[in-house]
Amino acid sequence: MAGFSKDGITLLGMGNPLLDISAEVPEALLEEYGVSLNNAILAEEKHLPLYRKLVEEYKVEYIAGGATQNSIRVAQWMSPAGSTGYLGAVGKDDFGRQLEECAAADGVQVNYMHDDATPTGTCAVLVHGGERSLVANLAAANNFKPDHLETPAAKAMIESAQFYYVAGFFLTVSVDALLSVATHAAARGKVFALNLSAPFLVDFFGDALAAALPYADYLFGNESEAAAYGAKHGLGSDVATIALAIAAGPKASGTRARTVVITQGCDSTLVAQNGTVQSFAVPPLDKAALVDTNGAGDAFVGGFLAQLMRGAPLARCVEAGHWAARQIIQRSGCTFPPACDFE
Repeated sequence: MAGFSKDGITLLGMGNPLLDISAEVPEALLEEYGVSLNNAILAEEKHLPLYRKLVEEYKVEYIAGGATQNSIRVAQWMSPAGSTGYLGAVGKDDFGRQLEECAAADGVQVNYMHDDATPTGTCAVLVHGGERSLVANLAAANNFKPDHLETPAAKAMIESAQFYYVAGFFLTVSVDALLSVATHAAARGKVFALNLSAPFLVDFFGDALAAALPYADYLFGNESEAAAYGAKHGLGSDVATIALAIAAGPKASGTRARTVVITQGCDSTLVAQNGTVQSFAVPPLDKAALVDTNGAGDAFVGGFLAQLMRGAPLARCVEAGHWAARQIIQRSGCTFPPACDFE
């Protein structure tokens, strides 16, 4: 299956729309709140003062965020106009309006569920030495309801799309909504993609992940998430072995074999498919050009999906993913130039 829809969107994402509050911070702040670099967590009570502290004491940037939304924005940047859509929940507030305006400016057709009583979710992006730690306060995003999928606009987007992408973070919000979209894709031979997204999801939301995984035609993750999956399921620590085991797992649809894509930062990306693992080198980038890694993994997925929609071969999809990630890490947050010059 490939090619862009003539009527409606081709790629639909569903996830947690968050407004990123990004700032360069000292190591002492990471220690104060007990967070580590290259990790993503959900905010606990002890983290809630962090957001005000960032705004009051640091130079912050507000950037449209949320893992799935980032990937969809990048995919749209690298695709024809009107190719992508996105579902999620926001509050009826300025942050929600800001998110909607940002997504629209990037050409993404958003269909947010609006929560009257809860503010729009935010994510503290703590940047230190070019690496980042994410602390997400889901707020309204956590209140997404499956019945939003029954609204006429959402139903039209689901019917039109041929490709679907959901980051694992959504497993903490609504497994029912995820499975509704996933079963639609499986029944119609469409492509459903999922992301492991964070080690804590593997460790603490294993049942939800197990319910979603059979529907994944494509599963994305990084080496830390793969290691967490390997440890939890007794697969050892070798990333290639873990990827092969996930690829060989049960599938709800027999239309295509599962493809597992594991990124490893500047090290080679591994792709497991049909019992074999391919390795794709990441083009080197001078460390001086690195601004921050926030959104790199999301951008990789966006670039990969942009080519997958075109029916491109696997190597080309990975190349596009590497290229997109390379653009994002040379800028602050998951942002990109107005024009895409990927060739």
